[in-house]
Amino acid sequence: MKIQSAKFKRSAVTFERCLAPDLPEFAFIGRSNVGKSSLINLLTNKESLARVSKTPGRTREINFFSINDAWNLVDLPGYGYAKVSKSQREQFNEFVSDYLLNRETLTGTFVLIDSRHTPQKIDLEFVAWLIEAQLPFALIFTKTDKSKPKVVLKNVGLFLEKMKEFSEGNPIYFETSIIARTGRKEVLQFIETAISNHV
Repeated sequence: MKIQSAKFKRSAVTFERCLAPDLPEFAFIGRSNVGKSSLINLLTNKESLARVSKTPGRTREINFFSINDAWNLVDLPGYGYAKVSKSQREQFNEFVSDYLLNRETLTGTFVLIDSRHTPQKIDLEFVAWLIEAQLPFALIFTKTDKSKPKVVLKNVGLFLEKMKEFSEGNPIYFETSIIARTGRKEVLQFIETAISNHV
């Protein structure tokens, strides 16, 4: 897939304020500081499309970006720093769960995992929730250039092994590096195929 245009469309702080559901959508979510904004900028080839911040939890709303006027890339708030109340399901806010459960044009969700770390409970809980809700997703292990290859291999393997406790079979996953620009082509190809199969 060649990215010819990538434009910010809207921010929403309630489900009702979301962009009109007219195009296939792919959502990106992960713990704060997982490198989500940098990955979005890499995928779209636009350095400043998504705001990159050194302060975790800057994304407080859902941000919609139109890609090639053909599909929407959706930047979801990081669930590690989301404000949680007793009534909120799992470890992320109700607004995000409403979007994931009820958005009719949501075609797939990418869950970003920091490859520098061993499996984190909050990531595993979120993936388990997606499986329980029967929502299609793929994993993206980020920051692979920040560790030695054998460390990345070990951490990815440990995460997949942990998933076997609540899931059958291995999930689709990608490994990305902003510095080396690896994984971009594979993720975009996956999206292109998913759109073709969805139509």
